[in-house]
Amino acid sequence: MHTSLASLDAKGTTSVTVSESIQMQGRYSRQELFAGIGPAGQRKLSVAHVAIVGIGATGAAAAGLLARAGVGRLTLIDRDFVEPSNLQRQVLFDEADAREALPKAEAARRKLALQNSDIAVEARIADLTPGNIHELLAGAELILDGTDNFETRYLLNDYAVEQSPRVKGWIYAAAIGAYAATMNILPGATACLACIFPKPPSGPVETCDTSGILNTAVNLAASLQVTEALKILSGAEDSLRRTLFSIDLWSNDRSEINTSHPRAGCTVCGEKKFTHLAGEGRPHITLCGRNSVQIHEHAREVDFAEMQVRLQPHGDVRYNGLALRFVRGPHTITLFADGRAIVQGTADVAVARTLYARYIGS
Repeated sequence: MHTSLASLDAKGTTSVTVSESIQMQGRYSRQELFAGIGPAGQRKLSVAHVAIVGIGATGAAAAGLLARAGVGRLTLIDRDFVEPSNLQRQVLFDEADAREALPKAEAARRKLALQNSDIAVEARIADLTPGNIHELLAGAELILDGTDNFETRYLLNDYAVEQSPRVKGWIYAAAIGAYAATMNILPGATACLACIFPKPPSGPVETCDTSGILNTAVNLAASLQVTEALKILSGAEDSLRRTLFSIDLWSNDRSEINTSHPRAGCTVCGEKKFTHLAGEGRPHITLCGRNSVQIHEHAREVDFAEMQVRLQPHGDVRYNGLALRFVRGPHTITLFADGRAIVQGTADVAVARTLYARYIGS
């Protein structure tokens, strides 16, 4: 086997170009023997294009399952990097990825390239925003949610409704503590996210850093999500679950909310008002309880070598070609090639922006 891997471009895009694919007779034979998919369904999977937004715990598990199932093209979108605390549950990453602080999308792409050279995998190291969502999700017929915030989920919901029927839909997934939940969202055929939750949750929201998380809950959420994706991609829509399904693996409590029909008067799928897609009131996002703030308003290319020289007198700095990490006192700035940064050590947006302007430039 010989696999040629393309290098990272200025937009933070990497891709796998396979020059000589492994020809394994019967690679998908056990999946084709399953009557719900069969050879015809497998052929549909081989030409499908799925985007996964967020390659953390749920997203990494889903990406691995889709790759092994033979889904022909995967686009992996993530703004974050691998840390030691991820390794307990984020199945595509290892200790070397954490030591290098590799961007999650790229670390996942490298692992998937080793698992299945029959498919194309593209890594997009970026924060999904109203300004780039159409470019990042271009060509994807189905979107899987691996995010950690409702701001991005409502943005995905707007996009899927706007792009229907070209985009078949998206699949919501969440995991926290021992809790897992998923919901299929097929515009026009089921309720959308705004039908069930007209407004984002208010007040404090549980995160994996405040409530912990079991890797079993993550893998259950991903397994449920990918099973529904396989139904959609192989043409078995009649078998789709049309509920918001949730289960607590520790207490054994479970519930289902019917999502068979759009809600009358829904502002998104009914009235086609896409406020999140328009970027109205979009905040700086504080990441998953990690005492961190993301700065994403400065879209510009960064010369890591030049930046390292500039920052060395002020603290510890290193880079790997994909991201640069600068540590000064209690704060760490992780800078990406597009000028976006994650500032750790504060949850104060003003402090984060001041640190960015002082050391990176305004």
